[in-house]
Amino acid sequence: MRVLVVGSGGREDALVWGLARSPQTSALFAAPGNPGMARHAECVPLKVDALEDLVAFAQRERIDLTVVGPELPLILGIADRFQARGLAIFGPTREASALEGSKVFAKQLMAKHGIPTARFETFQEAGAARRFARRLGAPLVVKADGPAAGKGAMVCRTLGEADRAIALCLEERAFGQSGEQIVVEEFLVGEEASFFALTDGEGALFLGTAQDHKTVFDDDRGPNTGGMGAYSPAPIVDEQLGAQVMKTIVRPTVGAMAAEGRPYRGVIYAGLMLTRPGPKVLEFNCRFGDPEHQVIMVRLQDDLLPLLYAVARGEKLPTAVRWRPEAAVCVVLASGGYPGPYQTGKAIAGVEEAERLPGVTVFHAGTALSDDQLVTAGGRVLGVTALGADIPVAIGKAYEAVGKICFEGIHFRKDIGKKALARLSR
Repeated sequence: MRVLVVGSGGREDALVWGLARSPQTSALFAAPGNPGMARHAECVPLKVDALEDLVAFAQRERIDLTVVGPELPLILGIADRFQARGLAIFGPTREASALEGSKVFAKQLMAKHGIPTARFETFQEAGAARRFARRLGAPLVVKADGPAAGKGAMVCRTLGEADRAIALCLEERAFGQSGEQIVVEEFLVGEEASFFALTDGEGALFLGTAQDHKTVFDDDRGPNTGGMGAYSPAPIVDEQLGAQVMKTIVRPTVGAMAAEGRPYRGVIYAGLMLTRPGPKVLEFNCRFGDPEHQVIMVRLQDDLLPLLYAVARGEKLPTAVRWRPEAAVCVVLASGGYPGPYQTGKAIAGVEEAERLPGVTVFHAGTALSDDQLVTAGGRVLGVTALGADIPVAIGKAYEAVGKICFEGIHFRKDIGKKALARLSR
């Protein structure tokens, strides 16, 4: 099959890496891609939001399956355009992508269909939002309705912080249209986990768990990022809890979307809070996680391509997939200053040396080539991913590989997997 992957980050490099291993893949393209993807695919200079150009490329190159990595093209309706031309594409339609693209829609869907989530109300007027915040009490969470580059969910420890977050969205319009509506919800207490499933619009197939590390500094300090590392499987999600999530969250969500006239085909990424009463949804995403997908991809034993193709075609999925017995850990190497201002163009050394270590794969996120030299080109630069017999072994391998890579201003967390170690030692 001839396959196109849309995107340029670490998640997309992991998708390309997995698809390149399929015996069914005859040609592989990435748009726009990055130097990591170029090791396995032909990179084409098309932006992820150039929807008509991507359609034209897929038609011209007789692409059998397009796999969309980031949320932006999905929210813009890339799947609709491809399907209208008879082109197979992995990813939900524009209406179905509202599960991620609109926090208001997602929360109202969950409330209507009894899917467990935090107590909430939605608002367009600041005064009403502040009054509800006082009824709810701090801490609480304020969320902009639409995409906000990862900055739209604000945890407010005090009512003063809540007032400020509400003003930022509804009065100062800091998030533009994305902040014209907001969700104000209770602050859930527990441990977070990322839960993934594939759906053909009717059935659902469990596709692994992971735990991400959102903040930029050790011990969960500092501002949130796109993700500084991850591990899989998540020890906190045992087989019984996984079955519960499929029964009470994933399958009801697939059914709810169909009932609302928005049938959902693609990956459902449920960000969960594992509370004392049970798992509750923090948010849904309509694409694979980053860096969670990196650790799930290297553990997947089955061929990825037929799974994604079955979803794109609305064909029946298998009842289960096979996993490698090892655990996986990913440590993200970031540019100094990220998630704030940072410099790019810094020479990167040691990637090949790191990948010579058994079980280590280095996924490219923000990299570029300058005069044949690999350089930094983004906030999150590389995802150093290692397989090990268990999580402690995988952690050791990942950090051994990290020690072989260097660039000016390199920053990474030194505690990736710490929560898993604490849980495993109980």
